[in-house]
Amino acid sequence: MRPGVGTGLVFAVFGVVSAGSGLGISAAGLPAGFLLGPMIVAVAFALAGTSLSVPRGVFQLAQVVIGLMIARSITTDLLGEIALEWPVFAGGVLSVIGVSFALGWWLAARQILPGPTAIWGTSPGAAVAMTLMSQAYGADERLVAFMQYLRVVLVVSSASLVAAWVGVPAQESSMFAHWFVALDVQALALTIGLGLACWLVARVWRFPAGALIVALVAGAVAQDIGGLTLTLPASIFALSFLIVGWGIGLRFTRETVRHAIKALPAVLASIVLLIVVCAGIAGLLVVFADVDPLTAFLATSPGGADTVGIIASTTHVDVAYVMAMQLARFLAVTLIGPPLARWLTYRAGFEPVVNAPRR
Repeated sequence: MRPGVGTGLVFAVFGVVSAGSGLGISAAGLPAGFLLGPMIVAVAFALAGTSLSVPRGVFQLAQVVIGLMIARSITTDLLGEIALEWPVFAGGVLSVIGVSFALGWWLAARQILPGPTAIWGTSPGAAVAMTLMSQAYGADERLVAFMQYLRVVLVVSSASLVAAWVGVPAQESSMFAHWFVALDVQALALTIGLGLACWLVARVWRFPAGALIVALVAGAVAQDIGGLTLTLPASIFALSFLIVGWGIGLRFTRETVRHAIKALPAVLASIVLLIVVCAGIAGLLVVFADVDPLTAFLATSPGGADTVGIIASTTHVDVAYVMAMQLARFLAVTLIGPPLARWLTYRAGFEPVVNAPRR
């Protein structure tokens, strides 16, 4: 689309519809309305052929805000509790990874989906990293991207519905009840300074989800050791939710969907099966580790750490437990995903081919 009045009008409509959808979903009592609504709107606009996109730096800045928001819930007491339960914690992380890659192997072995593509497309989390690396290992990058981002959309939708269904009251309405309240100016300035520093580090580091990880760790340290009260206005949180929703939804393109349409039934079935199996693992945590159901469901959910973190922060759950398991799985998938995917590709009867990454 050419820049100009047309683009400006499309963006204005896009912004208004996104904000309205976020307000509507939040008013309906679903958690993370300002994430879910704009994300669905972004998918619709992307498939309609608009050329809108979220600049990488803006998306990273939104991740920084979300990281700082989540860090407010991570206290030394909660981390101590998690450390005492590390066997259960590690079991939850490894179970989700094992189930996800086993599903990918089965889809490849049965030739329901192309070998490397099935394995990379079902990896649990680290969607951007897995999509970028998949092409270098012989997978169809477009189909992997479609599988990964469709999984994120379905996981966010299902997690929001489950949170509402189990009757856990959402905190989002209270979080955004007063958009412009009096804030501690000094704490606000220090938090903004910390956020900008985290953003600059993430820009240099260039690690997948680096902005979220840096802000989460730095925010927790500044709060628990430095005594800083992390302070940001609710309007900034809402805007960050919206930007993350846009960033995910606008990644869907007509070309990608057209390419993946033949495989859509198998892709949908694999994602739903993965969500159900992960819910089963969550059930084991509830029974044997005495974790509350929604915390267990979000902790084992195969969605992105940032999107799951938003949902966790807008409901009454153990946010530290959820994010610790999500981030541990993200790092594990990023580190062991490539060699594991190559090995499973070979075991499924396909010869793994390493291609030169596209520039």
